[in-house]
Amino acid sequence: MKYHEIKKIARDLRKQQTPAEKLLWSFLCNKKLEGRRFLRQHPVIYDSRGNEHFFYIPDFYCRKEMLVVELDGPVHNHQKERDKKRDLILQSKSLKVLRINNEELMDIEKVLNKIKKEFK
Repeated sequence: MKYHEIKKIARDLRKQQTPAEKLLWSFLCNKKLEGRRFLRQHPVIYDSRGNEHFFYIPDFYCRKEMLVVELDGPVHNHQKERDKKRDLILQSKSLKVLRINNEELMDIEKVLNKIKKEFK
């Protein structure tokens, strides 16, 4: 896929946040979590061939920490193998992948501490 197409997909995803994504974003945006800059729905390109790019768009991404945070709602119960493959590809790019179940957001402080534990 061409880069301008990837950017459009990411932009569209940002406009369609889930309630869980909105909640966590409210604690991550504007460097609120220990001054770390998180991006939401930011494309991570893992391979390119000419103008064709292969990518994933994680829910949240912190470049400084090389950290991807994924929120797993009910749909992820049916795509565990796909998620595992995706995690392995992202990890092969030196990214840490942290998966958080939507239910965990009921204790937001615990979730934020879980994220902070991944910081260098």
